[in-house]
This record gives sequence, C-alpha cells and structure tokens, in this order.
Amino acid sequence: MTDTISNAHELAASALIDQYMAAWNETDAVARRELINTAWAKDGVYTDPLASVSGVDAIDQVIAGAQEQFGGLQFVRGDVLDTHHNIARFTWELVPEPGAEPLVVGFDVAAVDSDNKITSVYGFIDKMPG
Repeated sequence: MTDTISNAHELAASALIDQYMAAWNETDAVARRELINTAWAKDGVYTDPLASVSGVDAIDQVIAGAQEQFGGLQFVRGDVLDTHHNIARFTWELVPEPGAEPLVVGFDVAAVDSDNKITSVYGFIDKMPG
C-alpha cells in the first residue's frame, strides 16, 4: 500500500512539475498566465540566484524576463525527480532543442499545498555560461 501511495504522490508531483516547466516555455502571455494560475498558489514564492519574488504577477514577470534573455531556448526536465511529503526536487536544463547539450543546468526545490499548487520554488544553478 505504501508503494501505491508513494507512486501516486510522485505521479502527481511529476504532472505539476511538467505544468511548471511548460509555463517557462510558453511565450504566449495569456497561455503562460493560465499555466501559472493552474500550477501556482496565488501568493507563491519564487527564489533563485537572480530573482526573489512573490505572487503570480511577479512570477509571470520573472518568466517573461527569462524568455527575453534566453529567446529560442527551451527549459526541459532533467533526470532527477525526488519527492517526499509536500516537497519535490528536480533538475532542469536550458537547451537549444531537446537532446542538445545544455547551456544552463540547475535544480529546483518546490513545496506544494493541499490543493496541489506550488507555494514556493527555490532554484539553484549548477552550470551557467561565462
């Protein structure tokens, strides 16, 4: 029974992380905001080495800024997804196309509320050009 609960929890986390990643790749502002509203709690907090913001409006602005800075590149999930309780950690890569050598590599830690919405993400960058 514990394996079933664990697998269900990891599948739900995986789907939520996929929504989160989709928002980072969505260039249409309306569609991106819809993804953000679906994945994030309204007062969610996003923190990485380059930004620290709260609320879906500010999160949307951070994502839009990253898209401007890294135009034409895609965020893809890496190989790691680990979950326990209401927390997930996962790796990601910024690539010119899926399967290509990543220009940026990082990992994020996300906390999720009882409504399966992201309440916080803490991002770390492991590889950055320059």
